[in-house]
Amino acid sequence: MLPIEKIKKLQQESEELKEKIFDPKYMSDRRAYSKISRRFKELETILMCYNQIEELNSRITENEELIELEDDEELIELANEEIVEAKSDLEKEIATLNELLIPKDPNDEKNAIIEIRAGTGGDEAALFCADLYRMYSYFADRKGWKKTILSSNPTGIGGYKEIIFSLSGNSVFSIMRFESGVHRVQRIPETESSGRVHTSAISVAVLPEADDVDIEINDNDLRIDVYRSSGNGGQSVNTTDSAVRITHAPTGLVVTCQDEKSQLKNKSKALKVLRSRLLAAEMEKQQNQIAANRKSQVGSGDRSAKIRTYNFPQSRVTDHRINLTSYRLNAILTGELDEFIEALMLAHRNEQINN
Repeated sequence: MLPIEKIKKLQQESEELKEKIFDPKYMSDRRAYSKISRRFKELETILMCYNQIEELNSRITENEELIELEDDEELIELANEEIVEAKSDLEKEIATLNELLIPKDPNDEKNAIIEIRAGTGGDEAALFCADLYRMYSYFADRKGWKKTILSSNPTGIGGYKEIIFSLSGNSVFSIMRFESGVHRVQRIPETESSGRVHTSAISVAVLPEADDVDIEINDNDLRIDVYRSSGNGGQSVNTTDSAVRITHAPTGLVVTCQDEKSQLKNKSKALKVLRSRLLAAEMEKQQNQIAANRKSQVGSGDRSAKIRTYNFPQSRVTDHRINLTSYRLNAILTGELDEFIEALMLAHRNEQINN
């Protein structure tokens, strides 16, 4: 059953957007024009699919009428073949249309910024940060994505108190978004002489990388401090004021970056993180307004929620949101995340359809 009334509303919306696309008032507003163009293309794809369905239905009807009126056996056979083929195509097009009608997150096509931070567990948590950073790096390599470290706070034993990096490629945020939350590890630390299993936790935040048209930042709202880098680094560490700290006065958000030798590069990276955090905050605000009494079990991205446990003694990985367990720990830590990612995306899709 096709949602005819919904299609009519989308057709009307498409006509209204077509007028706006050629309206100089909107063309001069880069942010508004970008949103209008994106939505118009989305509607164009939906309506083309609907028109294809209408054509297939017409073909089926015409051939059914032909069979009723025709006596020629050869023509009747050809008409039946045409009906079978058209019905097969129709089934595929209807499935595609239903998929297209699922509300899209406008951020799905964006690149992503990943923030990994050590939580409970001291050095062991910092080491696990490094493990997950490598896991996501391997996964990104397999996807052909580009990875750029934006900020890091390494420990002396090969871990990270915090590491922030960007991933660029096709639909990165839509794939990585479900990694947000608390990741728990259960294993015997190298420093544990009694062989007792310890439990540590780290938090992962996945933010859509904001474009200039998404978030406008007023320079007057920023306090920018520069200082000398500290910790492990290259020649310029501790010798030049290259580290940058940006404070966004309206929200109190603070971003620091000291990985680059250039103050300008550190500032650029810090602004990229700040813009994405502001976009994430705006998204959360909108989601809370839309669904104050309901949170998606799969897609809420709640950083305080325990989402996955990595149990080393049993080589087991369990995702608690979809009750999926795999005993391929080593493979998963080398970037073979597809089983979990695909199951989470499917669960999210089914939830959207059912709501």
